[in-house]
Amino acid sequence: MTGRDGGAPLEPLGNTPVVILVRPQMAENIGTTARAMANGGLFHLRLVSPRDGWPQDRAWRTASGADRILEAATVHDSVDDAIADLHHVYATCPRPRHIVKTVMTARGGAAELRAATQRGLRVGLMFGPERAGLDNEDMARADALIRYPLNPTFMSLNLAQAVMIMAYEWWMAADATPPRTLMTNETHVATKGELENFMGHLVRELDGCGFLRNAQKRPGMVRNLRHFFTRGEVTEQELRTLHGVVRELAHPRRMED
Repeated sequence: MTGRDGGAPLEPLGNTPVVILVRPQMAENIGTTARAMANGGLFHLRLVSPRDGWPQDRAWRTASGADRILEAATVHDSVDDAIADLHHVYATCPRPRHIVKTVMTARGGAAELRAATQRGLRVGLMFGPERAGLDNEDMARADALIRYPLNPTFMSLNLAQAVMIMAYEWWMAADATPPRTLMTNETHVATKGELENFMGHLVRELDGCGFLRNAQKRPGMVRNLRHFFTRGEVTEQELRTLHGVVRELAHPRRMED
């Protein structure tokens, strides 16, 4: 196996899967694959018999800065050589084959990859050539197959897209980002005390201008106003703006010159 230089790939995050490109055909696709890998925290790339040899400068032009992944990539004459030091190998399978083997989704495969690496095992992900994908001999070397549940009437992915899906699922399998958050920038979500202060201000002015003059309806009208402001996460800045609005509305209307 040969590499362009001995540099380490970016910042490897522990024991991460090895991406194995089997007989890749275009240097540009290898470069965009490295870019996809870096996005998902995958840093180890192996090339099996690249059609145009290696290294290829065109790969660096499409890697968008993921250069060290390419620099540390190794070249192998066969799939057997590329996977010899791995404990588990998963192969992407774009179309059904006459093979009896476990088939998983990308999400299911990523979960198993995480579990294996947490036990200290080394794992690999195999991707086939751009036109035809992996052949039966390649897939016979894999422990399981991964197939993406995409639109069954159109399942066309380029190599980097296929790698990106697995890189994303690998990353998300351990990601703790909350599924929903409110961007407040320099302000903060208003506390109940701040909200109650505003409600008191609003109700006082509405009483003063006569809007709440119907004593029978007044409690329900105030509740409706309170519900309006407690349905979402109103920010402190928004409440300050509304205080200003109420103050201005409470003043006598000035006549224009």
